[in-house]
Amino acid sequence: MKEKISLIWKHFRQGSLQKMWLQTLWIYQYGKHYWKSMLLYTLLGLTGTVVSLISSLISKDLVDIITGHQTGKLVSTFIAMISFSIISILISQASSYASTFINLKVDTEIKNDIFSKMLVTDWEALTKYHTGDLVTRWSADASNISSGILNWIPNLIIYVFRFLSALAIVLYYDPTFALFALIGIPFSALLSRPLLKRMKQNNQRSAAMNAKLYGFNQESFSNIQTIKAFDLIHFYTNKLKTLQQDYISMRLDFQKMSMLTSILMSVIGFIVSYSCYGWGIYRVWSQAISYGTMTMFLSLSSTLTASVNSLVGLIPSAISLTISAGRLMDIVEMPQEDHSQDTLVTEFEAQHKSEGIGLELKELNYAYHTGTKVFLNANLNAYPHEIIALVGPSGEGKTTMLRLLLSLLKPQNGDLSVCSGANFSKKISLSPSTRKLFSYVPQGNTMFSGTIAENMRIVKPEATDAEIIEALKLACAWEFVAKLPDGIQSEIKERGGGLSEGQAQRLSIARALLRKSPILLLDEATSALDVATERNVLKNIMQDTYPRTCIVTTHRPTVLNICTRVYAIRKKKCECLTESEIQKLIAEF
Repeated sequence: MKEKISLIWKHFRQGSLQKMWLQTLWIYQYGKHYWKSMLLYTLLGLTGTVVSLISSLISKDLVDIITGHQTGKLVSTFIAMISFSIISILISQASSYASTFINLKVDTEIKNDIFSKMLVTDWEALTKYHTGDLVTRWSADASNISSGILNWIPNLIIYVFRFLSALAIVLYYDPTFALFALIGIPFSALLSRPLLKRMKQNNQRSAAMNAKLYGFNQESFSNIQTIKAFDLIHFYTNKLKTLQQDYISMRLDFQKMSMLTSILMSVIGFIVSYSCYGWGIYRVWSQAISYGTMTMFLSLSSTLTASVNSLVGLIPSAISLTISAGRLMDIVEMPQEDHSQDTLVTEFEAQHKSEGIGLELKELNYAYHTGTKVFLNANLNAYPHEIIALVGPSGEGKTTMLRLLLSLLKPQNGDLSVCSGANFSKKISLSPSTRKLFSYVPQGNTMFSGTIAENMRIVKPEATDAEIIEALKLACAWEFVAKLPDGIQSEIKERGGGLSEGQAQRLSIARALLRKSPILLLDEATSALDVATERNVLKNIMQDTYPRTCIVTTHRPTVLNICTRVYAIRKKKCECLTESEIQKLIAEF
């Protein structure tokens, strides 16, 4: 006993028990919202248990009637037995349906809540996790939580009630029989101990391995063109086999322990069952009990053993729940984005959208969490009807600058704000809330599967066909969309399949223009276009009457002549280039 207390205290000091307790409290925060569902499930389970026990008593009477030739009660007892059997079936089916219905409802609600919390988690912190791992946590772990919330506490109540009620009936009819029925309990509890530790380790390893496999498959299918182009089919096939073999080895390692424990528990179950048979036969032989009572005892002894095993089985289930909770807590308890300015920004946009909204950055300082400095006292201004270019070598911070503007990254110091009004004196500091003022076209293909119109309406669901076509024309995309058999209703494959990179880029720009946000950010968004088309797109944006502020990052200086100002990112600064410096860049390209 002293050793057990010492072991528990050791785990507590190491934080294991404390961590599990916090994870349990976290699960409770979800579970308390579904107490009505749990109550319904519990009541159905308890009702089923009562009906089952009554059926055992009726079965006892039926056997006694038959062996005692009491034909007068045979028909009524037989009818009662059939009736309760039918009731038991109906309750079982109702419980199954209710369980499925409630489980699906709880599962979707929890996943929706976890999903929304993931989306407002600090972006920089979230990027530390592989997308495969995030999807596995959201899908498998959230489902485990929802299933556990519905089943764990109700099942605990049901199994305890089933055990105590069956035990009460056995003690009422023959207390000595209870000793044989309960003899396997300490052995079952003892044999479950080595399994519990392995269960926790297995659940952790299994979750990590599932995430790894999912992430590998996701990346492989997303980059299948690259895999084919580099003739890496055998490499990736062998890598998958290695991952699968690791998973199989992990599962088999746990299964060996599970098999050994299962065999030992089955042997104990046989010993208990045959002891009950032997004792029952002896009690009948000595005329202490009737045949019906013996059959009832045998049935209830199975109920007692099953209840104990079910209760023991709840322990690894609880461990699995806390592990899933811990994996989700790692994500949802990260720093959350602050959207408290949503209303203020909406009002600011409504008041100043007609005149346009600009950007002002002063004394910006930013360094990655690794300590690498990117910007040191950088400054930048951009106003309506202007196209501002950001130039500089790769890795110098152009994309980082746009992420700072979108508040995906947080600067250590500096005054970053949107501005409007007379002399741009009305200002609001940049925050996640100000993203509604931006349209963003990142590097790469950002098209989704579906029609062109569906892709466009992602940013503006109420957009008319005429508005979509207008945006396509501004982005120089209508010239090829109009030639498609179904026009804007033409289907696009995943990741813009079926389109050239240049076409996909123009559609992405059109989608951003359709939103009509006051500020447009183009991150190398014209890199796949020829020089003439690139210049036409930017000219269309400049000539558009909508008071838009546009910032474009580019490696190609061929369009710099049509930009209002050009900032070069170098030596951690944003330096506004002179006309001669711009011409030099163009000449040296």
